[in-house]
Amino acid sequence: MKKLGQTHSADVEWLHLLVADWQIIADLSFADLVLWLPDQDGNFTAAGHARPSSAATLFYRDITGRVSEPAWLKVIEKAFSSGQIVEEEVSDIFQGVPEQISAIPVFRKLNAKTGSDKSPSPIAVITKHTNLSEVSAPNKTRTNLTQLGDNVLRMVSDGSYPVFSIQAPPRRGTPRVNDGLLHLDADGGVVFSSPNGISAFQKLGVDGELEGRSLKEITDELNKGSWNVDENLPKIVDGKMAWRADIEGNSSALSVRAIPISDKGKHIGAILLCRDVTELRRQERELVTKDATIREIHHRVKNNLQTVASLLRIQGRRSKSSETLEALSDAERRVAAIAVVHDSLSEGLAQDVNFDEVYERIEVMVGELAAAFNAKVTNLKIGKFGRLPSEIATPLAVVLTELVTNAYEHGLTNRTGHLTVSATRRSKKLLIKVSDDGIGLDQGKPLNGLGTQLVRALVESELRGKIEFHSEKTAGTTVSLEVSLA
Repeated sequence: MKKLGQTHSADVEWLHLLVADWQIIADLSFADLVLWLPDQDGNFTAAGHARPSSAATLFYRDITGRVSEPAWLKVIEKAFSSGQIVEEEVSDIFQGVPEQISAIPVFRKLNAKTGSDKSPSPIAVITKHTNLSEVSAPNKTRTNLTQLGDNVLRMVSDGSYPVFSIQAPPRRGTPRVNDGLLHLDADGGVVFSSPNGISAFQKLGVDGELEGRSLKEITDELNKGSWNVDENLPKIVDGKMAWRADIEGNSSALSVRAIPISDKGKHIGAILLCRDVTELRRQERELVTKDATIREIHHRVKNNLQTVASLLRIQGRRSKSSETLEALSDAERRVAAIAVVHDSLSEGLAQDVNFDEVYERIEVMVGELAAAFNAKVTNLKIGKFGRLPSEIATPLAVVLTELVTNAYEHGLTNRTGHLTVSATRRSKKLLIKVSDDGIGLDQGKPLNGLGTQLVRALVESELRGKIEFHSEKTAGTTVSLEVSLA
């Protein structure tokens, strides 16, 4: 008997994929599903539990991690040892509630290169627990859904479900059994449609009953004259592809997902889940429009700031006063630093920026300034800033521009040397150090220049952080920043 500790990594991955998609089976079966793995003592331990949304659960508390009840163990062992579905549905009483139990061995589909269709022995067992106290008189919907649930469970025991290689990625509006369901035959004809399934297609403008009609012909009529149609839709509505798509019509949108059904490798039909996602798609379009508007605003702000920077540069060139020229140059750099952040925001959907890219552009911008007066500085960046929200990125860009510029212009002797910027994220803090190996601070002179005042004000008020200036005994200056990210 395979032990829990001996479970192959491929088996684990298969079981994860199965559990991620087995809610459909629980809803179709109107029953609780429990996944059992053999443990080191020869018992079976519950590794997963799915409750049905279509019926009352038998287990009001999750039994994951518990060892099998003695009444269940015989059925589980029989399915695991024989590799066959135990279909006799043994009746039992669980905590005073009558139940029926079925056991289904789980096989893993092997790679085609191995020459085998499925794993030589079961990798787990699923038990299906039906709450008999909640079973109502059979009706058309329950009978059809239960039959489909049994079909999918047989695929589990055959290693054909889940479909490992082409599972649809998760998206908003994923259809569920209760949202609407169609049972398709091997040719894509509708065998059965749940009441919600009929209503969903009627909202698209489909008149009359669906049963007995070709779903492909129905969707072709809906998409006539439409240019934005998923190329996989014909295969999906035929039940030949396990994938998802949207169908639009009559100002409504329907999300559909096909689950092909096979019997011993032969395609015999499909389950088509459908959900009305009209409101979701409308909200998504609104979000896309808002995102585009926000990006356009950032782009225009960036352009306006660059225009202001250009005006300051032109004004500086006409100035005959060295003090005025320096003040205008400083203002130009500060405006350009803010423009860099808005440029980054205009390129993506998120309202935060990769500040490492922002700093690289600041470094280039300040480097261009240094080239004007033949500075020879070696730059080193240690660590990463990471992604920062715009309300932090904007003032921080100005602060770093100011500190790096000051190091170039005032800190480094003869404007040569090394400049190091380090960044460390710790808990909800961003720790930054800007160090140079220049002449150091004049200990007798207070730091009260305009640039220093601006930096202190931005750090303390906008960044809610702390800043310290200090020099080593040998030489050089280090500025330490602590920025709150909370």
